[in-house]
Amino acid sequence: MANDYMYCKPQLEAIGCDVIADEPMKNHTSFKIGGNADLFVTVHDQEQLLAVLKLTGDENIPLFVLGNGSNLLVSDKGVRGIVLRLGGRFCEIGFNSDGTIHCGTGAMLSKLCSFALENSLTGLEFAWGIPGSCGGAAFMNAGAYGGEMKDVITSCEHVDMQGECGKFSGSELDFSYRHSVYGSGKYIITGVNLRLEKGDKDEIQAKMDDLMGRRKSKQPLEYPSAGSVFKRPVGYFAGGLIEQCGLKGAKVGGAMVSPKHAGFIVNAGGATCEDVMNLISEIQRKVKAETGVELECEVRKTGE
Repeated sequence: MANDYMYCKPQLEAIGCDVIADEPMKNHTSFKIGGNADLFVTVHDQEQLLAVLKLTGDENIPLFVLGNGSNLLVSDKGVRGIVLRLGGRFCEIGFNSDGTIHCGTGAMLSKLCSFALENSLTGLEFAWGIPGSCGGAAFMNAGAYGGEMKDVITSCEHVDMQGECGKFSGSELDFSYRHSVYGSGKYIITGVNLRLEKGDKDEIQAKMDDLMGRRKSKQPLEYPSAGSVFKRPVGYFAGGLIEQCGLKGAKVGGAMVSPKHAGFIVNAGGATCEDVMNLISEIQRKVKAETGVELECEVRKTGE
């Protein structure tokens, strides 16, 4: 397939971005699935980000912002236009003057949890082991083991697609189960501010170790996946319903319902996006037919 956006590469490189043409997206998703991005662009600071937004706006170039790719299924045909990753300054973590934590959207959640531990700050232990970026975790209000990002985030900084900088705090963030105001796609999160409490370092470490142990014993971490495929239906657990319908170990091509945890679809070897989508459809069909419950996807899909 011809790359219609190669003409932008010199312009992007001239403003200091890292640019790779025809980059396989399977290298950037935890599912290890996905065709090529026309241009895979890494920006290192706010100035470069704003320049990219101006270029994509002026030239009408499709733009997809990538976090850690841990909750993402990319089309086998790839992604047209620019896939944008926020690196450099966007990966920094530190303290604000009021003692809250500021982390860039590109920082890994694991790095933020380690930062909290090093500074004896409690409240984020639930996130230890969630394989996303801080921006992605805020975007979808990630959560586990009774905690959610909304419990600790005080505000998020962003830019809109016209390059206007802004900030949402408190109720403006519109957090609910696996949802935030940023799901509208009108903004790019650039920074996250969090308030944690002082705690005992040994107790924080023990809780993190306990939760990681529980993850490893219950989740199929040995296979590529995108975590829980479905949102939790009210009054049920998705994995329980899928198991009840006899779908543990069910396969379509290289995609398989994990025999360890039925809420996960894993790439058992050479799975395509089409394999995963067909398996998702079959799970939804069977669960609806046998239990009456409609399963809603938690994994985001992008691409052609």
